[in-house]
Amino acid sequence: MDKDKYTAVYQSLAQLYGEPEWQPSLPPVDELVCTILSQATSDTNRDKGFNALKARYPDWESVMTAPEAEVIQTIYSAGLANQKGPRIQAALRFIYLERGAIDLDFLNDLPLDKAQRWLMQINGIGPKTAAIILLFSFGRPCFPVDTHVYRITRRLGLIDQKVTADKAHNILQNRGDAVTFYPMHINLIRHGRTICRARNPKCNLCVLQQWCDYYQANQP
Repeated sequence: MDKDKYTAVYQSLAQLYGEPEWQPSLPPVDELVCTILSQATSDTNRDKGFNALKARYPDWESVMTAPEAEVIQTIYSAGLANQKGPRIQAALRFIYLERGAIDLDFLNDLPLDKAQRWLMQINGIGPKTAAIILLFSFGRPCFPVDTHVYRITRRLGLIDQKVTADKAHNILQNRGDAVTFYPMHINLIRHGRTICRARNPKCNLCVLQQWCDYYQANQP
């Protein structure tokens, strides 16, 4: 039943928004840094912080060895710089100490579960960030669960109300075929920004009404 609902939701969103095709995104280390910068801020501010790092430093080794205060000042526009700067440097140091270079390409050769576990050894890297890196940089079959995805899949009943966001990743990866993960993730985010918003969702305009537990419970 859950797989049938997943398929119906996937098809409805694909008809509405199209089926985004996976293309290589940022290199994996860039994706890791970008994801750390994205926490609790807008995409615009995230990009400002990331571009500032790229403009100031020639490589990630230079970011790793730079004075902490300098990195914090560089990413100030991303918000929470006092937390994100040290976290980025610590992540880069972890990779360097483990691998002898700041490079994550080896993850593509590991079984998926081992690649996920390796990434989550890094302080501040949880299931969402690991899934983002593996999906967006490598095209691996992961299903990142951000706030939009978590909210919508709970409202739909694809995951139980009591399931945590961290546990939702594995559950959703068992709901559909791997080829659907990237387009479903992208379309759920788009739907969450335009229709299924956190406050005042536009249920009257939603194409998912017939599969949505939230709508069935709250319709007039």
